[in-house]
Amino acid sequence: MTEEKKKRKGLKIALLCIAGVLVAAAAAVTAATVASPTFAAQLGRVLAVAPAERPGFSEPVAKAMSFGVSPEDKAVEVNPATVATITAKNATIKDVVLAPAKGGKPVAGELSQDGSAWKATERLDFLTTYDFSYTLVDSAGDETAKQQSFTTVLAPNQADGWMYPLDGQSVGIAQPLEFNFSEPVLNKKKVEEAIKITTSAGQKGEFYWYSDTKARYRAAKYWAPNSTVTVDMKLFGVEFGNKMIGMNDEKITVNILDDRRAIVDNKTKTMKIYVAGKLAQTFPVTLGDPNWPSSKGIHPIMDMHKSLPFNPRSIGLKPGDPDWYEPFDAKYASRLSNSGEFVHTTLDPSALGVRNISHGCVGMSEAGARYFYETMRTGDIVDIRNTDGAFLDSTDGFGDWNVDWKTWTSQDKG
Repeated sequence: MTEEKKKRKGLKIALLCIAGVLVAAAAAVTAATVASPTFAAQLGRVLAVAPAERPGFSEPVAKAMSFGVSPEDKAVEVNPATVATITAKNATIKDVVLAPAKGGKPVAGELSQDGSAWKATERLDFLTTYDFSYTLVDSAGDETAKQQSFTTVLAPNQADGWMYPLDGQSVGIAQPLEFNFSEPVLNKKKVEEAIKITTSAGQKGEFYWYSDTKARYRAAKYWAPNSTVTVDMKLFGVEFGNKMIGMNDEKITVNILDDRRAIVDNKTKTMKIYVAGKLAQTFPVTLGDPNWPSSKGIHPIMDMHKSLPFNPRSIGLKPGDPDWYEPFDAKYASRLSNSGEFVHTTLDPSALGVRNISHGCVGMSEAGARYFYETMRTGDIVDIRNTDGAFLDSTDGFGDWNVDWKTWTSQDKG
């Protein structure tokens, strides 16, 4: 017998032996099963154990899961500008619902591509309790449902801000931007940062605060003629201070007109009107008498009226006072100050170019006042010179240009 044949014969014998052993083992198991009724019960108990705990069995073990949610559960006085978020580690997020507890449209949101982060894409409302539910799925596929809630700040904590000029308004080159606020602004720098101001001419400016509720903005020089000023006011969620929170956003565009200005000189008692740098007209005028000297300096025109009732009681006079005058309707009246200075038609044309007879106003002939009214616009410059009056105060109209730039930019804003 060859060596190869011997190997093959040995292999066959080995295989037959193994088969015999297996048959015998199977018979033994069968016999044991019949002989021992507790075997099936024992096997059931083994299979009932979690796979990871069964002898000889295993399954994937979930990695430790962690997550974070903002706002926190049960949080109160939440700033409505807060962006609701969920972040997860070793888990994914699904079934997110953020909605007012009393019913209403759910807040929209977006899930990251890998499912580990969710964030709201819509704003929250003031004075609202929100239910925030979501489900976390760990790396083993097990799910954990979560439910929490939070409440935003009360409506009395709302604060508004608004601006003049209005959106789309066209004004002269000397018109400052005025911002008024419904509540005191203690965090002035934060509010300023929330108001982005750009100009088509590339001019930069600064805010100046006259009180905690009023600020104005201007550049170092007058606005560039025929330019545009854009104000992007994003006050929603901005903390004014003292728990007051801004609630409005607004985008405003203001059109700056060409350069028009009137130079009023008390020495010559004349008004020279310039349009785009060229002298257009010269008129004689009368100004405030010695008891009521006209204020000097830059007076941007505030508003204009074809006819406006004048009553001496508005400036503190009463019948019998030496300076009392009978109420009348002033023709072509253009306001220069809150205290009552106007350009208007005088009641005594004989005083024009000769003497001062008014209570601070710039008096003109009817033809001159009409030309002024039809040529000039709000925000255009009226520059009054050489009077005995003080410079127009910034709070008595738009006398902001009478504040030098160094003072304007060095204000301590806390």
